Amino acid sequence: MSVDHAQGTVGYLMEMGALKRGKRTGWWIAGVKDPETIAEHSFRAAVIGAVLAMMEGADPARVALLCTFHDTQETRVGDIPWIGRRYLTATRNEDVTRDQVADAFPAVAAGIQAVVDEYENGDSLEVLVAHDADRLECMIQGLEYLEQGYGNAREWVDSTRAKLKTDSAIALADAAQTMSSSDWRRTYLR
Repeated sequence: MSVDHAQGTVGYLMEMGALKRGKRTGWWIAGVKDPETIAEHSFRAAVIGAVLAMMEGADPARVALLCTFHDTQETRVGDIPWIGRRYLTATRNEDVTRDQVADAFPAVAAGIQAVVDEYENGDSLEVLVAHDADRLECMIQGLEYLEQGYGNAREWVDSTRAKLKTDSAIALADAAQTMSSSDWRRTYLR
């Protein structure tokens, strides 16, 4: 085992820690003072992805993996909100990932690169479900921000809801819009 590859791999893992500190900047535009972090978003997107995959007959582990890595490039380019993309030409996520894992163990670099390439360019059921999971997580987060008094989150909720493609994501979105974020507590407060 190469010491350089070990350090390159650990360097990548340490870089991923920045996702725990990086905020989702689109929510600032909606007026949210302290939005969720990129890591918080990615974690719930991975859980949602696994659930949607179970509902849609896709591979839950594969979808969760796709969701876990879908925003990892934001350690280098930040979370560019949609309005910002009108004015910037961002490097493709596949290229950012290639740089991020350049010094990692070759199997690690190839594995992570394959996951990101699939998320960005694939057309499998798993990719479709992973994209819906990303959107559904954003919509649910928006509903939570609405409850906290951030009325501008409504636009994000509605626009994200409109982009859902799978029947399962649409059904869960519909259910989410009829619940408060604390309704789940009823399961143990009975």
